[in-house]
Amino acid sequence: MASIEKYEALSDFFKKFYIPSYVLSPEAEAVAVPSTPPESPILVFINSKSGGQLGGELILTYRSLLNDKQVFDLNVETPDKVLQRIYLNLERLKHDALACKIKEKLKIIVAGGDGTASWLLGVVCDLELSNPPPIATIPLGTGNNLPFAFGWGKKNPGTDTSSAESFLAQVIKAKEMKIDNWHVLMRMKSPRKGSGDSIELPPSLHAFRRASPSDQANMEGYHTFRGGFWNYFSLGMDAQTSYEFHSQRKLHPENFKNQLVNQSRYLKLACKQGWFCASLLHPFSHNIAQLAQVKICDKSGQWNDLHIPQSIRSIVCLNLPSFSGGLNPWGAPNPKKQYDRSLTLPFVDDGLIEIVGFRNAWHGLVLLAPKGHGTRLAQANRIRFEFKKGAAKHAYMRMDGEPWKQPLPLDDETVILEISHHGQVNMLTTENCMSKSMYESSPKVRFSDDGTEDEPLVANCDEEFRKFGAADTFKIPSDV
Repeated sequence: MASIEKYEALSDFFKKFYIPSYVLSPEAEAVAVPSTPPESPILVFINSKSGGQLGGELILTYRSLLNDKQVFDLNVETPDKVLQRIYLNLERLKHDALACKIKEKLKIIVAGGDGTASWLLGVVCDLELSNPPPIATIPLGTGNNLPFAFGWGKKNPGTDTSSAESFLAQVIKAKEMKIDNWHVLMRMKSPRKGSGDSIELPPSLHAFRRASPSDQANMEGYHTFRGGFWNYFSLGMDAQTSYEFHSQRKLHPENFKNQLVNQSRYLKLACKQGWFCASLLHPFSHNIAQLAQVKICDKSGQWNDLHIPQSIRSIVCLNLPSFSGGLNPWGAPNPKKQYDRSLTLPFVDDGLIEIVGFRNAWHGLVLLAPKGHGTRLAQANRIRFEFKKGAAKHAYMRMDGEPWKQPLPLDDETVILEISHHGQVNMLTTENCMSKSMYESSPKVRFSDDGTEDEPLVANCDEEFRKFGAADTFKIPSDV
């Protein structure tokens, strides 16, 4: 009865988002509240550890405004378990008119940093739903590149009722846009015991067992990791700065509760690590061309070496036009370069990833200029990094805001990291959306070397790409 009283006490605006408890859980009693389907039913996932104290405060606010059972703390329950439970229940209620309408209109809101948003995107992708819900993001991280790319801003929001109401008003008016998913597969030899090379991977990259018994990665002593990203994968100096920032935040979380303070700490770390004088303070062996051999795949499936200038110390594989706090490393190639080098604008749904290089931190600051951009290396729908024994013992990598320190080979083995296109997911966008679709009003086309128009590239999906995000394989039980 308490849920009935709470629903009746809500304003008409918040009733538009309310989901009754019996739709969310089979244990809840079925009551006719609301009597008509909500206009925009939502599930809210919040990382209570993001944004200092903001995450926890935001949970309290949304639970006071909605059914508290439709607001979830990601540090208490993982999104794969929540969504599995809800969609199994919706399947049981397939003859219930109200539940069917809610399933049809359902949207997801995720509040956290870029890593949190990517985690939830991966789970939704894994579930392979017939009508996957579109996703809106509340910026609670430091960079907030993913929310910024779709018009949700990059500043941490307020946690009061009026701020929540303002955000939900945008959700009702938001439009859907498909964006590319990018699958990551990494194979490496198991670290020797006592070597000290234990590796702490981001949540979106985890171990799995290969399906093909003939694959060499099944050899004893080898690990295979897989996962994915939606915004970017980076290798080199920016990832190293990010790794140090995250390490300090884990040790002293009480010092990282303000977004502006966090950003200033980030800049100080870049200065302290010497990236503004990289040619003087960092060894040549740590440049990308010395760390890895980089290959890209063309439309015919043929792998070709990608030339990396010797001065490049950081590579960014970019899906969205928002990196390092909303900057666009690819920029907008002029028509001549589009024709001469077969380049396009950075569309988020064309099956292509933009590969950009940077020499040092000064080169990165060029992005602040109106037409500034990094060194455009290539566009591809598949890229491979092969790391062999060299002078460096580690490389720093980052996916959607989550960095890690990757051990490199000490013997003759090779660490392989491969990125490939793997489907799409729906995002909710506002009128301030920076991202562009190739299907919007007369987009520029991609040209081949001979000047003829190309079709958008589509990835070949092998057995290893059956599952994308961090969720367990999702199947409707036979008894449903």
